[in-house]
Amino acid sequence: MRTILRSLLHCGSGVARRGRARSDLRFQISDFRGLILALALVAALAAGCGGQERPVTQAPVLPTATVRAQKAELAKHIATEETVGTVRSKLRAQLEAKVAGRILEMRAVAGQPVKAGEVLARLDAQEIRARLDQALATQAQADSDLKRYTALLKQTAATEAEFDAVQARARVANAAVKEAQTMLGYTDIQAPFDGVVTRKLADVGDLAAPGKPLVDVEDPSHLQFETDIPEAIMGTVKLGATMPVRVSGCDGVLQGKVSEIAPAADPNTRTFRVKLDLPPASGLRAGQFGRAEVPLAETATLCVPASALVRRGDLEMVFVVADGHAQMRLVKAGRHVGGEVEIASGLSPGEAVVTENAGLLVDGQPVDVKP
Repeated sequence: MRTILRSLLHCGSGVARRGRARSDLRFQISDFRGLILALALVAALAAGCGGQERPVTQAPVLPTATVRAQKAELAKHIATEETVGTVRSKLRAQLEAKVAGRILEMRAVAGQPVKAGEVLARLDAQEIRARLDQALATQAQADSDLKRYTALLKQTAATEAEFDAVQARARVANAAVKEAQTMLGYTDIQAPFDGVVTRKLADVGDLAAPGKPLVDVEDPSHLQFETDIPEAIMGTVKLGATMPVRVSGCDGVLQGKVSEIAPAADPNTRTFRVKLDLPPASGLRAGQFGRAEVPLAETATLCVPASALVRRGDLEMVFVVADGHAQMRLVKAGRHVGGEVEIASGLSPGEAVVTENAGLLVDGQPVDVKP
């Protein structure tokens, strides 16, 4: 570039020495200066673009992942509607005193296992004992009179009417004794069946009276699930039918058997109370919250194994094997049915869905499908 500039300057000076007119010389010099500026600009551009070329960054090559795949197929399932309910003991009782009295002894403790007939509380029975003593004294007098009049009747020293009156008084005395003994038995509050004390509502010194609960007892070995079912779907509920029941804190799905159906609906909620007998299960206790699946009708839904569904944040997706690569599909998942999950949208029947190591895949990654 410097050589070119020097040659141009040399040519300009030669032209000036030839003796041309002053006006022509000024014109030539002006043209040379424009040419020099243009060449300098070209040289600057060439210098700026003359650096080394930057290397092109290539996308990393993804390794081939070994997976298992399964075709998504339409499967027939029973459409259901969930209803909420509570686990309760099939046999439960709220114990009350049949007579009024001060509590002298309270043996019941919450969580305590009890046997049928075991005394849980004892009331003050002084008045009833006094009444029993009076009845026993009257009974003894009546028995003595009956023996005496029996002997007099044999000797014809007493009439039949007198003997009948004495005999009636003896029966009344015996009945009074039985009544007093029964009332005395009411002062002992006993467990009506084998179970567990769930609540203690009174303690020593409290006044017990009819209608005032003292102790709650339940049988934990026989549990039921109680739920209220809307009248619109009650037509599918039958005695003896089974329904899946999911209980919080209890693993797996329990099969509840319908044992009771209320004959009338609640006028406020328009629901029927239904009770389902539950099988024994680990972690199942009275008072737990649960959901029952009431069957409605049979439908065909697209299902894939639960292991095929990948959740990343709020997105739900599956990976489909196509041309030896994993293609990501955003889907909308529905209910979990056994070990499968319903796919409401985003997937077509017959597509091969990755069911193993799906969470480790990247969209477009080569895959090797194991047989």
